Amino acid sequence: MEAPAEELPFDLSKKTLKVELNTLLDFRPLTIRHETVRAIFNIYDTVLAAYGEIMRIEGFREIKTPKILGAASEGGANFFTLDYFDKKAFLAQSPQLYKQICVGAFERVFEVGPAFRAERSFTTRHVNEYISFDAEMGFIESHEDIMRELTKVIKHIFKMIGEKNKADLALYQAELPQIPEIIPAVKLADVKKIIKERYGYEVPKDTDIDPQGEIYAGQYAKEKFGSDFIFLTHYPRSQRPFYTMPDGENIEETKSFDLLFKGIEITTGSQRIHKYDELLNSMKHFNVATEAFADYLLAFKYAMPPHGGWGMGSERLVFKLLNLGSIKEAILFPRDVKRLNP
Repeated sequence: MEAPAEELPFDLSKKTLKVELNTLLDFRPLTIRHETVRAIFNIYDTVLAAYGEIMRIEGFREIKTPKILGAASEGGANFFTLDYFDKKAFLAQSPQLYKQICVGAFERVFEVGPAFRAERSFTTRHVNEYISFDAEMGFIESHEDIMRELTKVIKHIFKMIGEKNKADLALYQAELPQIPEIIPAVKLADVKKIIKERYGYEVPKDTDIDPQGEIYAGQYAKEKFGSDFIFLTHYPRSQRPFYTMPDGENIEETKSFDLLFKGIEITTGSQRIHKYDELLNSMKHFNVATEAFADYLLAFKYAMPPHGGWGMGSERLVFKLLNLGSIKEAILFPRDVKRLNP
């Protein structure tokens, strides 16, 4: 027996759902019924499955780490606090510290889980809760090993989308990205010079690279290498967390990278400091109180292999693949500065 239904505030029978973003999200229990919206999450389902599949193929073990922490994992100021009985606690900005610890036992680990950032951002690319694809791998030579592994992962994800989601892609007239055999990598300092010389735009000096700079970097990758992806490497030490490995050739730079897809950062990664004394010195350099990280430091006190990894904003893959107007369209029930509902 069919349940009675009230008249919808918009027409779900039309081929295209023409509503503004706030309406789309305010009526989310209804708008997800439209085929074009369902197509987004059909693709996202493939992304989730493909990531887990390729990570296991590559010998990574899946882990699940706490999201309520006794110390902010990434430091800075963009963390949420909560009352944890009689203590102050933090929502995890990432599983960073735990996945590093686990490398000492399992060598290669990955996690799919929520991350929380208390950023007062009103942009098309930021939300306050997202699903992060994390990985950490031991016994590496440099950050380039991580970049090569990440390239395999990216290729597998889009290969699976191409095989399973042809109809969903067609609804958005979306094409699979161009991914060369080796994704081009350019030092951040060099790409900033290229952007200024080639496009007449100077990245502001108070940032590593801003959104407009990322757009130009993506444009350069397409024009120069025919690639929708580009690695920007060697970010300044001042712009990276305390656990990031400095570059031995230039102490002010790090063995780190961001991966850009169509002019937006989707992944951040690096080689980590694995020697106990060097990690203590780095924490001192960044004025990080070691007492709050005693459990984390315990792993390093008794030896850790050279290691590194990445964190990837999973929804940004779908956001850029389908050229959506906002990343919030690629999240079932997004959370931003003003939105706690549905």
